[in-house]
Amino acid sequence: MKILITGGAGFIGSHLSLALIERGHTVRVLDNLSKQIHGDDPEKSPLLQKIKGKVDFIRGSVTSENDLRAALQSVDAIVHLAAETGTGQSMYEVHRYSEVNSGGTALLLDIVANDKLPIKKMIVASSRAVYGEGKYSCGEHGYFYPQSRDLAELEKQHFDFSCPVCGKNASVQPTDEDSRLLPTSVYGVSKLNQEQMVLTVCRSLDIPAIAFRYQNVYGPGQSLSNPYTGILSIFSTRIRNDKGLNIFEDGKESRDFVFIDDVVNATLLGVETTEHIFEPINVGSGVATDVSTIAGKLQQLLKKKVDTKVTGQFRIGDIRHNYADITKLQKILGYTPKVQIEEGMESFVKWVLSEEIQKDNYERSLDELKKRGLLK
Repeated sequence: MKILITGGAGFIGSHLSLALIERGHTVRVLDNLSKQIHGDDPEKSPLLQKIKGKVDFIRGSVTSENDLRAALQSVDAIVHLAAETGTGQSMYEVHRYSEVNSGGTALLLDIVANDKLPIKKMIVASSRAVYGEGKYSCGEHGYFYPQSRDLAELEKQHFDFSCPVCGKNASVQPTDEDSRLLPTSVYGVSKLNQEQMVLTVCRSLDIPAIAFRYQNVYGPGQSLSNPYTGILSIFSTRIRNDKGLNIFEDGKESRDFVFIDDVVNATLLGVETTEHIFEPINVGSGVATDVSTIAGKLQQLLKKKVDTKVTGQFRIGDIRHNYADITKLQKILGYTPKVQIEEGMESFVKWVLSEEIQKDNYERSLDELKKRGLLK
């Protein structure tokens, strides 16, 4: 197939491009080479260099009708990865996130629908952010899906959830695709909007479509200078710059960290399946790992100790826990992630140590949140 990947020069997109080419597909990439991801000289970006000369590359934006029309010519399938990412940043750059994520997706679908393009498959990158706080249970009163945490409770350092009926401590559960969708950030809202538009329009056009709800993706190639990217990259750059780690809340907040190879392999199966699917599907490891564990393991692997403080600070829009129920991924696509967190982190750190130490921009990003009252 000839496959268009929007955002194909990014972290996931560049890995996916090479994997598709290896499997005999032809790849076209549309990417605006955002400075936040690709640095001050995007043409020299390692992510771009990895795919340069191997894909049909178009530098352009999903918010441009002309760029999209050019990119969509003669393609059989679309993998729509292009998006602004970052939960915290989305809370004060609301228009940009909405314009790119929701607006870009709407424009893409508009052209596919009205130009009657012969698209045979569409994949859209959604996110675990669509679930918000996810799924919890009380031994006596069963499952519940909490709204955003109350600011007054957070200020009292009450970070965990209690049963809304009896007030007893509740336990986090793996979040399945039938869980309530309660995003707590503008980013999460925009990702939910993206997936709903794609699944709705593609169903009306009878174009099989999958919304992959990716968990926290990490691995070699992830930006080490973007302060809005994954926590492993942020912490690695801080450690290598001999700067301390500021761990929010009580350090027990957890995420589902899924290795890039597993994300690519799951996405490949979605592209190549012959099943007529119109579904959201979780892509994660199915395992929760807390932030303090990540911080300790990174220092161990990097062989460098830095001042690490659990500060009790918190960001508006952050969630407490979330990890994926991957039953649907296994059942529909026959895939189980293979890289455990220990192996994945070793691979990631080996790559980090082969790279130049990047400028640490994390404190600047925190200052942006503080100025707007989003970091408490």
